[in-house]
Amino acid sequence: MSYKMIALDLDGTLLNKGVVSAENAKWVEAAIRAGKKVVLSTGRALRDVRSIAENLNLDGPFVINNGSEVWKSPEELYIRHEIDPQIIARLFRLIEKYRDEVNFWAHTVTERIDARNVPERLNSVQWLQFSIGSANPDHLKEIREEVAGWNCLEISNSAVNNVEFNPFGVSKASGLKEVCRLLGISMSETIAVGDSLNDIAMIRAAGLGVAMGNAQEPVKREADTVAPPCTEDGVAHVIRTYLLA
Repeated sequence: MSYKMIALDLDGTLLNKGVVSAENAKWVEAAIRAGKKVVLSTGRALRDVRSIAENLNLDGPFVINNGSEVWKSPEELYIRHEIDPQIIARLFRLIEKYRDEVNFWAHTVTERIDARNVPERLNSVQWLQFSIGSANPDHLKEIREEVAGWNCLEISNSAVNNVEFNPFGVSKASGLKEVCRLLGISMSETIAVGDSLNDIAMIRAAGLGVAMGNAQEPVKREADTVAPPCTEDGVAHVIRTYLLA
């Protein structure tokens, strides 16, 4: 199979402790020179992606906030999906049950929200993603199970100590499909690479789904193949072995 595009998660995939290695950067550049599309697909907000993209000479598209946004370029939004503020209010009521035993953060269209800057009126902002973290796995399991019963949010994680919520039906897979429509590329012609539960949907949907060697075990089970970990330039291996083969 000749692949035309690779979608890369950031933390724990393209990035190792927040840094793109020289080897990964070298092979991203090689992919671009070969006419392949390299798409960053992340749970991060666009404001946290711009500098990474610029350093890699990537001008889009980008899958942002686990698919809640797809940007055609760093300046041009392609599509956006928001969480209803009433559902956000339910999430706030849920975490109140745990007091100081969990923490939370969220991304809106304009900023990152945490305990220090919760808006007085929840419907005054546009909510894209909501995350809850805890060192207690039982708390996360309880939260996940309760929210799953609401049937109104997509549930994943970006690390074993958190749970992430997006609009129902919205994921990195739905974002990647939007990118494919935008570029006229088939999903079967894509490679998706990631390490956390928020990557599973796109790993399943892509023509080739790749889990990093450092990925959570459920991600490895869903992948077609497992690459070396991010500490060993796994992205470079995937580009060299599959995208440019």
